Amino acid sequence: MYNNRKAVSLLMAMALLMAVCTGAMAATLNAYTVMPEKYASKVFEQFTKDTGIKVNFIRFSSGEALARLVAERNNPQVDILLGGPADIYTAGQKDNVFAVYVPKDQKLTPAEYRDPGNHWTGIGLIPLCFLTNTDFLKKNNLKAPESWQDLLNPAYKNGLQMADARTSGTATERIYSLIGVYGVDGAFDYQKKLHKNVQLYTKSGAGGAMPIAQGQASSGIFYLVDALDIQQQGYPVIITYPKEGVTFGIEATGMIAGAKNQEEAKKFIDWATSPKLGQFFVDQKINYIPVVKGVKITSPALDMSKVKLLKVGAEHKGDKRKAYVERWINEVIR
Repeated sequence: MYNNRKAVSLLMAMALLMAVCTGAMAATLNAYTVMPEKYASKVFEQFTKDTGIKVNFIRFSSGEALARLVAERNNPQVDILLGGPADIYTAGQKDNVFAVYVPKDQKLTPAEYRDPGNHWTGIGLIPLCFLTNTDFLKKNNLKAPESWQDLLNPAYKNGLQMADARTSGTATERIYSLIGVYGVDGAFDYQKKLHKNVQLYTKSGAGGAMPIAQGQASSGIFYLVDALDIQQQGYPVIITYPKEGVTFGIEATGMIAGAKNQEEAKKFIDWATSPKLGQFFVDQKINYIPVVKGVKITSPALDMSKVKLLKVGAEHKGDKRKAYVERWINEVIR
């Protein structure tokens, strides 16, 4: 009798262990993110606090993330993508990378900031800007750049750092901005001239920000979220905008087609597209401009009322992304 009871107890313990393990596996979300790791880790940590779902994630630049998702589309390794401009999502739709999912609070996100086919939803806006070292400006008796033409000044020769279009969404956004200002041919002509002043093209969009902050480079073109991060750390930098205008990225999120943890992925998309994440951005001073209704922007640095913002649709960006990157490689850096 004793042995029978012991056997039953052992079986119950094993069953309980299996249930716990199964539950733990079910309550896991795997993700790629294009957000800087320090932001993504905070976002996922808060999501875990709110839902109990553990998140495993790897951070890539936008071009790398898209390439990886396309390569893995027949055997997805993650459930969601967090961050990155919406054009990488529209580009990925051609290869059926992203699943269709309608978030619970979809109506809180204006239609212009979400995919009409429900493959992605915007969570914030990220306009481009200039980031310039103020010590460099004083030394050269220059004003902070307020025109795209200002960066062609010989004073910036071998002093500019900005992202590489082969890997970075910040860089492709730069191309879209210049096309919005100068037209397609004019944009590439401008970039040939700009190339003469470029010290380095960085793998990630934010890669050149710290060298500028530390005086190793003079200026560059960044998404505002990355430029403000450097300024908030107290470095001698100034943020300005070209009078001709800049485009902006729609920071987005979406579920991966064939995701192995679909229920957890849906819960994340619901959470990320609700006011919870937008308010989290504001409270934590993570400088994406929230797009979800009901979140009040409190930072003056996120006030774009005096900035000329050029609108280019995410679908158009996604359609043209590959061709523009190839032209940039062939005409600008070769």
